[in-house]
Amino acid sequence: MVGRWLAVVATALSVLAVGGCGDEGQDESQASSPASVERTVGHAMGSTKVPGEVRRVVVLDTGELDSAVALGVKPVGAVEAIAGAGYPEYLAAQVEGVPTVGTIEQPNLEAIAALNPDLILSSKVRHEAIYDQLSRIAPTVFTEAVGVTWKENFALHAEALGKADEGRALAAEYARKAEDLGGALGERIEGTSVSVVRSVGDEVRLYLKGNFLGTILEDVGLPRPASQDGAEFSATATPERIPDLDADVMFLSRFGDDHRLLNRLVGSRLWPRLGVVREDRVYEVPDDLWFLGIGNLAARQVLEDLRQILVDGQRLPGDDGDPTTG
Repeated sequence: MVGRWLAVVATALSVLAVGGCGDEGQDESQASSPASVERTVGHAMGSTKVPGEVRRVVVLDTGELDSAVALGVKPVGAVEAIAGAGYPEYLAAQVEGVPTVGTIEQPNLEAIAALNPDLILSSKVRHEAIYDQLSRIAPTVFTEAVGVTWKENFALHAEALGKADEGRALAAEYARKAEDLGGALGERIEGTSVSVVRSVGDEVRLYLKGNFLGTILEDVGLPRPASQDGAEFSATATPERIPDLDADVMFLSRFGDDHRLLNRLVGSRLWPRLGVVREDRVYEVPDDLWFLGIGNLAARQVLEDLRQILVDGQRLPGDDGDPTTG
């Protein structure tokens, strides 16, 4: 009888032990599941709890789109810069099939909500007015600004997406590429001042240092002409200011289809007198990459374009050397 009782007890203890191990294993599995662990991310609007593993992100600017793709994340929704223009060409393959949710200027809140995102990325400078509405749809993380702050923005995007380590590795890769390009230019760099000119509708802008491209040129060590050596974002070029466009090299881009002022400048009597024009060193560059990308992936590709132009001496695809045919 005692032997039988001991056998029952032993069996019960065995069952409890197995059951205990099973429960403990399940708890560990749940505790270690990335999606089950929320993270708190500090950002321009305060702090937000985001899922441990982000699966469905919506991005509301080109910099956020660039960041997601650079980090291997395909958004479930994104905005266009201009309605109907589609996504930046340099990202086309990676974002094929991603539905649009309005434009940067006017995101479509209903379309965003319908995608059931678990994270929304944008910036205070773009969408502060609708932050509360976005936050009611999903956890929302904002950077303070765009453009010149692209490095800090990328780090925040990486943190929010749960890919901080990958972000740091890509930031280091960019820094190495910029240093390598400066080294490849060597002593020539001092004699390679760079003018940055962008046609935007009825305006032509001289880009100074306070922008995405300005930081890249500075990281490489490329000097700017005196007229573009300020810390501001940009200045407006006028027919009277055509001499301010001059440098050893000019990078020219066009946003949209209206370029009436640029055509006036190029057709003026002062344009052919520019040294950069006489030396045939006006290079047309892709606007969606050089000016709209404002992210780590775009920055690394801009460095490749700079190497092709300044080191290899080759024009980019689509650049025929004639600014009147853009």
